[in-house]
Amino acid sequence: MENQDTSFENEPIIKNKDLRIGEALIPVIALVAMLGFNVYVFGDDSLSGSNQFVLLLGGAIAAIVGYFNKVDYNDMIDAVANNIQSTAGAILILLMVGALAGTWLVSGIIPTMIYYGLQILNPTIFLAACVIICSVISVATGSSWTTSATVGIALIGIAEALGISVGMTAGAILSGAYFGDKLSPLSDTTNLAPAMAGTDLFTHIRYMTLTTVPTITVTILVFIIIGLNLDVSGVTDTSVILDSIRSSFNISPWLFLVPVIVIALIIKKVSPLIALLLGTLLGAAAALIFQPGIVAQIAGTDNLDFISGYRGIMNAITVDTAVVTDNEDLNDLFSSGGMAGMLGTIWLIICAMVFGGIMEAIGALARISQALLNMFHTTFGLFASTVFSCLTLNATASDQYLAIVVPGKMFAKAYRDKGLAPENLSRTLEDSGTVTSVLIPWNTCGAYHSQVLGVPVISYFGYAFFNYLSPFTTLLYAALNIKIKQLISSKS
Repeated sequence: MENQDTSFENEPIIKNKDLRIGEALIPVIALVAMLGFNVYVFGDDSLSGSNQFVLLLGGAIAAIVGYFNKVDYNDMIDAVANNIQSTAGAILILLMVGALAGTWLVSGIIPTMIYYGLQILNPTIFLAACVIICSVISVATGSSWTTSATVGIALIGIAEALGISVGMTAGAILSGAYFGDKLSPLSDTTNLAPAMAGTDLFTHIRYMTLTTVPTITVTILVFIIIGLNLDVSGVTDTSVILDSIRSSFNISPWLFLVPVIVIALIIKKVSPLIALLLGTLLGAAAALIFQPGIVAQIAGTDNLDFISGYRGIMNAITVDTAVVTDNEDLNDLFSSGGMAGMLGTIWLIICAMVFGGIMEAIGALARISQALLNMFHTTFGLFASTVFSCLTLNATASDQYLAIVVPGKMFAKAYRDKGLAPENLSRTLEDSGTVTSVLIPWNTCGAYHSQVLGVPVISYFGYAFFNYLSPFTTLLYAALNIKIKQLISSKS
């Protein structure tokens, strides 16, 4: 991921010696119980607002615990403010992705991707191809977020047209996207993990390949097996869909220039915000050139002039827009919420940061990590406690970076004391902290990808094989003592 302000990595972990582990767990247990009941009552609609309020209630419970432990109210508010500030980049990215999706729809970029993708990607190999395509893009860009916002959206559209489960497809997309997010030297998390553990970037990457390559290989094989067993007998004749797309949009391979330029900019380390803004503007220009009739239609007029062109483009960027085709199955696909469509996710992220900020301010995050560290004394136990700490922080702090920073700071000395090289810790942080963030609906990553791909976390959870196999792989290596590197000075 390459989206947020990671300046807090240099801030000290807030500790509270008076806070007992039972007290630290009260807000966590309460939040999990409330979220579970909320999802039971509302189902997928729980993300429309009720989960956000539940997160605020969890924060209120954490604040009450802090009050009885003499934590100052202003300190809690400051921690919340710092947490929300750290997500400013993510929020701006979300808004720009909404804008980009709008212009890429009305310009015909996404329909063109779907049009050619339908002719190339056979249903049998489609899911495995999603993993490979997204792996290549995410390694090149270092960003799972960019991967979802570009090729991910197009692949979901192709899956819907082919009649393949969007849950399966999203799982394949995210498996590939997080392969690169975890392994690319351009990724923030790939740089952050070794910084926290005390090793260098390329030592960390080389050591990660030992668990990452087998895991992505297994993931691809699983999707190949699923593809071979897919029942595609009911899939709509793609020629009908292709005709509908071609009759509604001016399809041209020249439109591929826009996503290629955006990906090239990110590879060149241009800020994702700048790259997405330029992608939005290029999409707007492409819409005026290639789809003038659609722009006029969105503006509510028959003829395109300067005013109607401006109105049509601004509508595509900011609010709900849809391009109606003669195929009802495509009408839901060719719609976009623009920047306004991202506001629900932004609301969720802010509420999650309130809960995480208060948990950090009262010392609960540090207390939970310390308790996990104290529970285990063997080498395997140390790895297991790191994994569980990352998973817990992804669920409680709701932020991928904190799930790397807090355990990284808390466990670095323990790994040294065990005679273990720091790359053991950095690899475990990535295997459990980076990749599992997308499996939690109220985590910034889960909320983002779910919104961008239009697939609820619960729908893709079971198919994001790479994401939940990664922590199991690192624990398996630890249990069997496979490639567990010792410190050079160690006598073990």
